[in-house]
Amino acid sequence: MNAAETVLAVERLDVEIPLATGVLHPVRDVSFSVKRGETLCLVGESGCGKSLTALSIMDLLPSRAQRRADRLEFAGANLLGARERRMADIRGNQLAMVFQEPMTSLNPAYTIGNQMTEVLLRHRRVSAGEARERAIYLLEKVGITAAESRLRQYPHQLSGGLRQRIMIAMGLMCGPELIICDEPTTALDVTIQAQILSLLAGLQREFHMGMILITHDLGIVARVAQRVAVMYAGQIVETGCVDEVFAAPLHPYTQGLLQCIPIPGKTPRGEHLGSIPGMVPSLMGTLRGCGFRERCPYAFADCAQDVPLVELGPGRGYRCRLTPEQTGANAAGAQVWT
Repeated sequence: MNAAETVLAVERLDVEIPLATGVLHPVRDVSFSVKRGETLCLVGESGCGKSLTALSIMDLLPSRAQRRADRLEFAGANLLGARERRMADIRGNQLAMVFQEPMTSLNPAYTIGNQMTEVLLRHRRVSAGEARERAIYLLEKVGITAAESRLRQYPHQLSGGLRQRIMIAMGLMCGPELIICDEPTTALDVTIQAQILSLLAGLQREFHMGMILITHDLGIVARVAQRVAVMYAGQIVETGCVDEVFAAPLHPYTQGLLQCIPIPGKTPRGEHLGSIPGMVPSLMGTLRGCGFRERCPYAFADCAQDVPLVELGPGRGYRCRLTPEQTGANAAGAQVWT
């Protein structure tokens, strides 16, 4: 697989969850791709479908959830047709995931060494000693001192920052082609957040793997990603290179997000920041039209009809009835992130 080859291709992914009160549609018509060596950020408010999109790729959805897609291909393999045994061979091996809260992801009854070496022993023909050496090497790689002694410790004996670093090291045990990081800095203080982000960016470049970083923080997107996909109400509403999206956002939701955030050195002290009025719509039952129309200042009658993703070029698109010229005029007063 060469550097420009696509590692993951997702086309028209949908997730439905039957509930007592109806059918929930948390992921709707989601399409994107990730190349080797590339970082794609999925960004949006809490509850917009980012984590469920990742769990769909990993085939770790709740038992009642139903997944459909026109295409879900990873490293040339069709994940839609993969049986559980085949997915178990892929997960943790070629495709890894770092979950949001390491304390609930690590087993409190087993040592760090047990949990790290288990991954390699499951997927590779190596000895216990070789697996232990690999674990020590990766713990040192993620910046953990006294790595050998850490293998004898239990998760509760470590700080949040150390646990998150261990989760990242565990995800790298088999040298995956793609790693998914689900808000890996949410529970950490600002200093540790910066260290983890710098660590992820460095490891991604060194191991030349694809990475999907899930976040609600646009500052993180600006620092680490090459491409960004903005999600709202289960759909991708805008996608493109980070520089393009931040300099010229086309969807009113993206514009609203950027106006909500102060920019160091550019936003005057005491100036009021933007806000997005209203609430995220319910994703229960039959859904039609633009999910953002009830909160959008530019909504009109046609927004009540289904809105396709308008493709402006390779990897650049937005889901809105307004033309690029109209959305560009609306964004004229937005703060610029370049």
